[in-house]
Amino acid sequence: MGRGKIAIRRIENNTNRQVTFSKRRGGLFKKAHELSVLCDAQIGLIIFSSTGKLSEYCSLPSSMEQIIRRYQRVTGTHISRQDNREQLHNELARMRNETHSLQLSLQRYTGDDLSSIQFKDLDELEQQLEHSVKKVRARKYQLLQQQTDNLQRKVKMLEDENEQICHWIQEKQQAAAMEQQQQQQRQLGIEVKPVEEQQVMEQFPFSGEEQPSSVLQLATLPPHFYPYRLQPTHPNLQDFTLQYPGFGSIGGATATNE
Repeated sequence: MGRGKIAIRRIENNTNRQVTFSKRRGGLFKKAHELSVLCDAQIGLIIFSSTGKLSEYCSLPSSMEQIIRRYQRVTGTHISRQDNREQLHNELARMRNETHSLQLSLQRYTGDDLSSIQFKDLDELEQQLEHSVKKVRARKYQLLQQQTDNLQRKVKMLEDENEQICHWIQEKQQAAAMEQQQQQQRQLGIEVKPVEEQQVMEQFPFSGEEQPSSVLQLATLPPHFYPYRLQPTHPNLQDFTLQYPGFGSIGGATATNE
């Protein structure tokens, strides 16, 4: 089954158009080369794509310049070279005028050579300068505010860090002082009791009896051991306690620790 006939019209899709251009350009160059070899013809082929890219083919041993000169000689046409000196002179004069105008404007903004400026121009210049000064000040204040905020954040961070360091130093000093005190007590031969054991022993004061050295000794005391020794105030009771010294307390007596 043969290929269908393609309508000759512009391809709207850019990708398809570029692909078709590349394929057909290669085919055209191939046909031109075959024609040059088979028929010993001099062929010069110039193609510009839609994007402005140049593609050319020239049959050997000729060059494209030789073929173009031969074409001009045969057809009697002449490609004149455009003289660009006048155009360059006009462009140079225009750039000089623009440079001079910019220099005058710069002198006005700097306050130099104001003698030739009219009152209206001076008024416009003043308004422009005031507007520029406002923009500069606004940007300056914005930068100052940013720097102030950054400094405040740094100060806050340094204060927090300083507080943490002070707290750490205090803890170290307290630990060192406690360690030094314990060492001094060991040197003097005093037994160092833990803080919890010391608190328990302080809750059980003993009067007239030997103070227990530890919580374990406190737990092994006999049941008849009382933490308070009472002395009766009534004379008859005093005689009774003298006869029975093992009797430790009477309901009407008062404690010596009161």
